[in-house]
Amino acid sequence: MTIRCKVKSIKPLASNTFRVLLHPETSVEFEAGQYLMVVMGEKDKRPFSIASSPCRHEGELELHIGAAEENAYALEVVHRMHEALSNGSDIVIDAPHGDAALKVSERSMLLIAGGTGFSYVRSILDHCISQNINNPIYLYWGARSKSQLYAFDELTAIEQQHSNIHFIPVVEDDEGIWTGKTGNVLQAVMQDFSDLSEYDIYIAGRFEMAGSAREQFIFNKKAKVEQIYSDAFAFI
Repeated sequence: MTIRCKVKSIKPLASNTFRVLLHPETSVEFEAGQYLMVVMGEKDKRPFSIASSPCRHEGELELHIGAAEENAYALEVVHRMHEALSNGSDIVIDAPHGDAALKVSERSMLLIAGGTGFSYVRSILDHCISQNINNPIYLYWGARSKSQLYAFDELTAIEQQHSNIHFIPVVEDDEGIWTGKTGNVLQAVMQDFSDLSEYDIYIAGRFEMAGSAREQFIFNKKAKVEQIYSDAFAFI
């Protein structure tokens, strides 16, 4: 379903990472963990996770876009968004999409994000909080440095407010001032869990990361393939 949107705001979250708020002309019904496509051309539609949760989005759609100079695919979208914001023109989206939305069960949840893949798990986490879903939730977020963990303070506060939620940040470059986990986010998960058979696992990040996670978790940590969710799986 294609929908016209106005760009309400664009704000930097971290270096080369932007929070974009879209206001669609008609309400978009979506599930926590789904994504939309930004229509750049007739045959050019680019996917971005919806960071909003379906119960609290108030008609607006939030995106987190990582747009480093070398990432023309995302950078062109940010430029288009800035143009639309400045001249009042419309952005066209195609939504909703995705089969990796939240599946409510009695099991614990493992949310794994690399970089701006956090937008995917943010939607799921916020929906769980708003719906009083009290399953144990472990959120692992990997980034190159702490400065890229743009929701660090927010997640730390959420962890303090909700005893069932556990936030585990992982940075690749500790710069000598980081006291948390370092290295690869998947390695951190592998070190912390011996048996993932009773977990629902949600993964967002680079396609190769998602594929590697599925393989490692199934063969080394007893995870069940039907309990591992990622939109990347449709493309690999």
